Amino acid sequence: MILVTGGAGYIGCVLVAKLLDRGERVRVYDKGYFGFAGLPAGFVEVVQGDLREFDSAVLDGVDSVIHLAGLSNDPTANFNPQANHEMNTVATEKLATACKSAGIKRFTFASSCSIYDMGMEADDTPKTEASQVEPRAAYATSNYEAERILLDMADADFCPAILRQGTVYGFSPRMRYDLVINTFLKDALSKGCMTVHCGGEMWRPLVDVSDVARAHIKCIEADPALVGGEIFNISHCNYRVLELAHFVKAAMGERGYGIGIDVDYRDIASRSYRVDASKIERVLGFQPATSVMDSVKNMLSAIPSGSITTEEGYTARYTDWTNPLFYNIQWMTLLDSMEKKLNQIGSVF
Repeated sequence: MILVTGGAGYIGCVLVAKLLDRGERVRVYDKGYFGFAGLPAGFVEVVQGDLREFDSAVLDGVDSVIHLAGLSNDPTANFNPQANHEMNTVATEKLATACKSAGIKRFTFASSCSIYDMGMEADDTPKTEASQVEPRAAYATSNYEAERILLDMADADFCPAILRQGTVYGFSPRMRYDLVINTFLKDALSKGCMTVHCGGEMWRPLVDVSDVARAHIKCIEADPALVGGEIFNISHCNYRVLELAHFVKAAMGERGYGIGIDVDYRDIASRSYRVDASKIERVLGFQPATSVMDSVKNMLSAIPSGSITTEEGYTARYTDWTNPLFYNIQWMTLLDSMEKKLNQIGSVF
């Protein structure tokens, strides 16, 4: 059985479906911030819980762990840096320690290429897994600290593989519109125009959500001697942000959409970095397969008529562009404010 932490999230829902298609038994461990409606119905064992209070009994019968759980972008990390450190760093150590004690050898960790960010003024040479890094933001720092812990724990009996994921794009049942390609598509569909900040000069490594899922599966299935204690950059290609807007415009043009691009040249502080993702191809023969253009076309097929219905019976259409459910920081701040109000007033009825 494979345990997927954060398995009900944006990447997790796609990954779990791929594992099930391969005939794997899957257990999902997730706090449930966004509910569980994005998971395939009836075929997944779900354990709801907070990774900071992880019970090692969850590992019973598990032989591999794919660790996706944690706060997953800069805004949520900055909203509560302490919780970000607890969830992304401390809880990762707790989980890894439990896995090692249980004799679970295969383990992947979803880290981030944002670890390489040094700002617009920095050298933009593509960074390899051996490049020196000095993460600055809370999110990147928490992932880097978790990486160090896992590498220190690695040995012949515990073989964690660290996947530094580029900026993810593409369709997931637990859809997000706060990722650059997805944001461009959302703006194009809702407003007919995409706004590109900072002149679009920033570099980003980009990768489709389905390819991220495939990379984790590849590492879980690989010879532990090849991946244990190793870091892999996961990226389809490096792009400037303005290029991405033109890719989205071109893909939508093939479907008959006329889309504008508004380029804002004001100097706004922004992240910029490129990566070399050739290591995972050399070691495992893995290559991302879904281009930006193809992914946009996939989303255009899925989003206009699609929806997700929560366990409470609430249906959110994917075209509900302002629904906070599709934006991590908006949803988290809404939950936080609701929690404070409920603590003040007690039960609703």
